[in-house]
Amino acid sequence: MKKTLITGATGGLGSTVVDFLKAKNKIENLVVLVRNTESDLAKQYKKEGIEFRIADYDNVDALENAFKNIEVLYFVSGSDINNRLPQHKNVVATAKKMGVKHILYTSTVRKDESASAPLFPVVDSHKQTEELIIASGINYTISRHSLYAEVIPMFIGDKTQLLQTKSIYLPTANGATAFVPRKDFAEAEANILSNPETYENKILEFNGSETITFSKISDLLSKILNEPITYISPEEAEFKTKMTEVGLPDFIIDMLIMFSLGIANNEFDQQTNDLETVLGRKTQSLEEFLSEVYQ
Repeated sequence: MKKTLITGATGGLGSTVVDFLKAKNKIENLVVLVRNTESDLAKQYKKEGIEFRIADYDNVDALENAFKNIEVLYFVSGSDINNRLPQHKNVVATAKKMGVKHILYTSTVRKDESASAPLFPVVDSHKQTEELIIASGINYTISRHSLYAEVIPMFIGDKTQLLQTKSIYLPTANGATAFVPRKDFAEAEANILSNPETYENKILEFNGSETITFSKISDLLSKILNEPITYISPEEAEFKTKMTEVGLPDFIIDMLIMFSLGIANNEFDQQTNDLETVLGRKTQSLEEFLSEVYQ
């Protein structure tokens, strides 16, 4: 493996990629980017002898120091949607300045890139970042992610909540999604980072091996929990009113609406075999995933 820097190394995706890379490669070529050296994961990396560098996407000077002598950059997209694009511009410009040879960027799948699309705020920053990377002249691999399977409990509640409400209440209509568990994304991207030349200048569509609606998810959860779980898809206004009444913050309600309408718009109803090809197997089944989460 070439000298590789993992951004987001204390987050769920980045840390899982690090775990896979540790099992595949010598840690001498592995570098992690952290913002807080006192975090548990940063301390663990130090204990394991993994080099870490300190920076965030807003600090260009720190990024320059972090990218010194780095050949391959695992670029996890920023989580701050409002500031994502300027942060990403910093990362791409600094990578070019510091001579990074290859960027693996985590983007998103999409069908509708128009300004009227429910997920436009998310999609547009990813689209523009992809264009920046390609225009930079740096070799790239863009992995467009479908939705993480881990968002399901975030959207519908944990086991205790489901057993109380006995329902899934989301305005996703009949939209289907090719959910992917985080560990499958991470394993695939660790495979790419271990052999980036094979995936040079490619855009990969990382979708799960099956598509599923929330109506079907309610059926699976009824079986797993041995309780009837119904699926209700309200109108957007009704959903907003109900969530406000139960005390959810506005930004959480807006996020749920944005992604629910994106699902209803079939943004994530996509079937490609890119992820299966990189993994060498199918992704984890949603029934197995939900069983692990809800049993």
